[in-house]
Formats: sequence, C-alpha cells, structure tokens
Amino acid sequence: MSDNMTFEQMLDASFKTIHTGEVVEGTVIDVKPGEAILNIGYKSDGILTKNEYTNDPAVDLTQALKVGDTLEVKVIKVNDGEGQVLLTYKRLALDRGSKRLEEAFESQEILKAKVSQVLEGGVCVVVEEVRVFIPASLVSDTFEKDLSKYEGQEIEFVITEYNPKKRRFIGNRKVILVARKEEAQKKLLETIKEGDVIEGVIKNVTDFGVFVDLGGLDGLLHISEMSWGHVENPKKNYKTGDKLKVLVKEINENKIALSLKFSDTNPWNNAEEKYAVGNVVTGKVMRMSDFGAFVELEDGIDALLHVSQISREHIEKPSDVLKVGDEVTAKVVDFNLDDHRVSISIKALTAPEPKAEETAQAEDDDDADVKSVDIEAVIAAEDAKAEEEVKEVKKTKTKKAKEEAPAEEAPAEEAAPEETAAEDAE
Repeated sequence: MSDNMTFEQMLDASFKTIHTGEVVEGTVIDVKPGEAILNIGYKSDGILTKNEYTNDPAVDLTQALKVGDTLEVKVIKVNDGEGQVLLTYKRLALDRGSKRLEEAFESQEILKAKVSQVLEGGVCVVVEEVRVFIPASLVSDTFEKDLSKYEGQEIEFVITEYNPKKRRFIGNRKVILVARKEEAQKKLLETIKEGDVIEGVIKNVTDFGVFVDLGGLDGLLHISEMSWGHVENPKKNYKTGDKLKVLVKEINENKIALSLKFSDTNPWNNAEEKYAVGNVVTGKVMRMSDFGAFVELEDGIDALLHVSQISREHIEKPSDVLKVGDEVTAKVVDFNLDDHRVSISIKALTAPEPKAEETAQAEDDDDADVKSVDIEAVIAAEDAKAEEEVKEVKKTKTKKAKEEAPAEEAPAEEAAPEETAAEDAE
C-alpha cells in the first residue's frame, strides 16, 4: 500500500468492489415494514425495499426478516445518487424460481403454494417469487362460479403450460383432482358391496333426493328410500356437509343407489301383532280416492278405510266426511302380512251390539266385504259398472226410438181362390 494514500483512500481499499448485476451476501442490520438495511461488505450499506423483496403486497418485512438474517441478493444499482446501493432479492429468486418451475413442468411434479390473489378468471399462486396463474376452469373438477374461498388457501397443482420467453406459467389443479377421484372410485368399488352400511358426507340436496359423497363416488339417496314412511321434501331434513350412515341398496357400474330403509327398522316386522284383526288403531288420513281413504298408522304402514266402512249411513265418497290430515280411530278388520295390506273400519266401532242371529250374520257379511277389498279389483269393478250403465242407456234409447217410429200400412190381403170363382160365376 502506498505511503502517499490518504486515510480515506486506504479505507475505501479495505472494502470489496461490487458491480451492477453481481450477486452478494448481506446481513440484515435494520428492518422496517417497507425496507431492510443490509451490510454487504461494501463502503455503503445496501437498501432492500419491500417491492424488491417479494411480489406479495401483504408482506410486512418486519415479519419476514429480522436483524442478523443473511440472504443472497443481487445488486441493481451501485449508487442511487445518495451513495446507497440498491438491492433485489425478488429478481434473484425469480431467476431461480423460473428454473425450478421449468424443471417441474418437464417432470410434471406436483407443487404446493398458497393462493395470493383471486381474479375474475382464475387464481394466482407464487412459487419462489414466480407468479403462476391457474384459470378458473382448471381450479376444480367441477364448475365453481365463486373462487373467493380459495384466497389464502394452500393448494396443489402442476405446471401444464410454460412460455420461456415471457416466463409465463399456467397451473392446473383439476388434473390432480380427477386422477385422485378415479383412483378413489376404483378403490371404493373394489371394497363395497350391496347390503353394506357405510358413512358418507352429504354433497348436495335436491327436491328428489340427496347425493352422498362416499369417498370416491357419489351415491343417490332417493326421496322414496329416505324413510319407511312419507317424506315431503329432503331439504327440510338434510343439509350439505352433514355425515350420514346409509345402506348400499344397488351398485350398477359406477352408479350407487342408497337407502335408509334398514331391515331392523322395518315397521312390518312386528305389525302382525300390533294390527291384528279386532285391534283398535288411530291414524292420520294421508290421501283419498272415490272408493276409500288411506290412513297412515305409522311410518311405512298405511291402512285402507273403504267408503263402505266409514259410517253406517250411506256415503257417496270419503271426501264428503273426511279430509287429509284428519285423525281417525278405527277397528282392524283385515290384515295381510304378505301383501302388506291392512283394512280398517270406523263403522265396526259404531255398530250396535248384535241382538239377533240375522244382525250378527249381517255384521259378518260386512266384515267379509271389507276383508276382500282389493284396490285394483275395486277400480276394475267400478269401470265394469260404468260400462254396463252405458250399455243400458244405449239399449233404452234404441227401444224408445223404435216405439216412437210411425207404423207402416199393411199390404191388402189377396182374395181366396174359392171367393174369386164365385164372383166370376155370378
């Protein structure tokens, strides 16, 4: 070192020389929310602003860095006019991140990153300071109009499009979900069988049924399989996200039909004793026809109250004296377990005690009529009766028309041969 050098020159010589674009290592000596000061071994400290640290506007440098941290940075300007060195961490990370994503694109590696921004047409994630865009159509395996739920959420994806000139990377999450779902479907169909009881999560509720996620496939729980009784609307009883134990009723390729009609809850299991002939029961009128009313005795068991068994007085049709929702008490007059058929009678409760053999026989005849009631037979009989009435009307009209028609004049009778001969003789 020359003896003629000034102290300032000697001090400058003790520091290393840096150049624009050079990668150096710095140590954080001070940090504020918007910038950090780094000692880079140069005569001037380096300034690292938040914009040159990350692309994430929500980052607070006091949370990301602390005094004493060391990191590699790139020099973007040796002197900013105030004798300060401007540094960038983001651009250095961007170069490394681009290389990282290029390798991931080639190998189709599954990456994981947090959604930093939700846009109208998709979402953005940042991988090592490189922005990756995932279009809305590739965010999920189903259409989702509102993507706001993904903001701040960590998701998995692969790079399916890469433009090296523009450093543009397109991510795809859908392809991962589809592949995993296919694998789960295969595994599920290999493990379950008809008759199994499994737990699922309600995925969607409609007016006609509920779709249940079984872990790979959705099964349909139709409204008719939700109860042994009547269900008005599934939306009143079920909601999305609830867990539900269901019976696998039928498997047809990848379609699964579910049921909640478990055999041990079948109301007909002990119905023979509860609804034995002669028992008095109470139920609610659920629906009506011209030949009778259907009364729900309990969930899954309806009884027929024939119009002839409503009252001892003549009734044209059930709606003349009953309405849906009415509660009625009646006597069981017929029970058929094989056909799941119960017939009841209000008249049997209101009938007077038999006083003579004829009365008793009449009561027996009434009961026999109700026991033999068959809905299809009743309808067929009514149709046949109507057809006979039509034929009778036509027959009457034809007879009347003939009677009213004017009689034709009878032709004059020819004279007998003897009479003609006598007249000639005269």
